[in-house]
Formats: sequence, C-alpha cells, structure tokens
Amino acid sequence: MSDTANASVSPPDEPEREHDEQVAQLRAYVDRVVASATDPEQLGLTITTLRELLDAGDVFSPWRDRAKVTIFGSARVLADDPLYAMAQELAGAMATRGWIIVSGAGPGIMEAAARGAGAQNTLGVNIRLPFEQSANPFVDAESRLVEMKYFFTRKVALTKESLAFVFFPGGLGTMDEAFEILTLLHTGKSRPAPVVLVDTPAGDYWRRWYTFLESAVVARGYVEAEASGLVELVSSVPDAIRAIERFYANFRAVTIHGSYAEITLRLLDRERVPALAAQFPMFDRDGAMRARDSTTLRISFDGRDYVSLRRLIDALNGWVD
Repeated sequence: MSDTANASVSPPDEPEREHDEQVAQLRAYVDRVVASATDPEQLGLTITTLRELLDAGDVFSPWRDRAKVTIFGSARVLADDPLYAMAQELAGAMATRGWIIVSGAGPGIMEAAARGAGAQNTLGVNIRLPFEQSANPFVDAESRLVEMKYFFTRKVALTKESLAFVFFPGGLGTMDEAFEILTLLHTGKSRPAPVVLVDTPAGDYWRRWYTFLESAVVARGYVEAEASGLVELVSSVPDAIRAIERFYANFRAVTIHGSYAEITLRLLDRERVPALAAQFPMFDRDGAMRARDSTTLRISFDGRDYVSLRRLIDALNGWVD
C-alpha cells in the first residue's frame, strides 16, 4: 500500500512558481503581523500557531513517502480493556503492511496504537493539558513527537497527511475529531479517505452514534442521506483492515482542475466507463466522463458533491474485488 502515499487533491502544475508566490505571501503576512502587533494576545496566538505547524512539519517531513493512518479514541481506556487490545493489534497489523501510525500520543487508545506499531512506525501529536495527556512511553519523544498548545493546530497535524482514519469509542475529543474529519471530507477540504469506526462485537457505541446521525441529522435534512456512507462500522480488526485496503484497491488519487477532475486508478476498464457514466450522470455532463489513458478517468466536477464522488470511488474499487 505504499503507493497510496501519493494520493492528493490538485497538486500545483507549476511547483516552483507557486512556491515563490507562497513565500512572498508569507513574508507579507509576517510584515502585516509585525505592523499591527498592538495586541500581545493576538500576537502570541499567531506566533504559537505558526510555530506549532512548523514543528509538526519538521516531525512529519522525513516520512512523507509512507502512507499514514490516524487512530483516534479515548485516553481513558485501560490496558485490560478489549478496545485497547484491538487498537494495539490494528496498529501492529497496519505497521506490518508499511503504514505509519499517527495518534494523539497520550494514554488509552493512543498508547495502544503506539505500542502496537512500535516507536519506529509511530508519529505522535500530543496536546498539552494539566491532566491525563502526557506522552505515552511508546512514542519516540526525540524525533517522532510534536506537542501542541492548541487543539486546532493539533487536528491539522493529525489529519493533513493521513490517508485513512480509524476511530475507537471515546469522549468529547474523539467526537470532535470524528465530526471534524467528516466535515472535511463532506466539503472537499480533505482528500477522499476511508473513515472506519471500530467497536467490539458486543459494543453499541458507534451503532448508537450512527442511529443519532440518521434519526436526528439526516432525517431533518441537515445532511443528505448518502453522507452516512462516508463511514464504515466494523467490529473486528480484520474488518477494519479490509475497509482501509478496499478503499485503495483501485483508487489512487483525485486531482481537481476547475470544472473537471481526474481520478487516478490502478486499473481502468474502458469498456465499463459507459455504464459508470449512466450510474453517475452528475459526473458525465456533456459526455465529460471518459478514459484519458489506461489509469486515468476524467469526469465533470463542480467541486460540490463529494459524497457522490466517494460513491464513485467505491464503484471503481469494486472493479478489482
């Protein structure tokens, strides 16, 4: 699965020019901050935010070519809890498959994930709190750990480079992170990715959460019914692994270019494209859906319907089942 590390949304066509423009913008913003630095609190927020994002970049940069999965869950799960064992097993299995495990670096599920993957396959993003959130001993604090003051910078680091997200039951923080990622996927602010919700076979945590989503959110029209397809509920480690690997069975990347998009695949069956266009007419406006080459499908795309885009990706992955 190491080739999935190249999945991306709209990489720049002219990297050097874009880099120069971004550097110029950053310098202009720094000058603006310095010029308006009359509020110490605002200045401190800006400096800390920038430092934390840069620190996270330094920790992650050596591992840019490795596929990453972020594992979330409660800090209060004890080592004798079946969920702890499942998180440890899952992280170890994904590390064996070549994935880097990203976690919050704290106790509970985060500790289990780091313990299962081993320090050499773990990146930790810790949050500084006055209680329960010191880094666990299974994260390499010297080179693979970054500590954050702010939750919002921490969530950027936990999500920006990962190609899959796994959630175990947890509290307010886990709920916050789950809805954050679903919002990013729903609005296209994050690359398409699998979101796997794991519980024990007898557990009902995610089933009750899913019932709430359908009965209180979807039923009132606050989000379309198909949005529930952005997550998958599983009750075993093998099923969690299958859900992640199935998402990348054929799909590799989606690149958006204005009014159209290109989906890179491992295998593109040209003969099946007409049936696919009939199944997903929203991506075939004016006959736009077509095979550009042996691995690239071009579609019309208005930058809005990311739920249907996920359904299309699932259909394409079904070609290699």
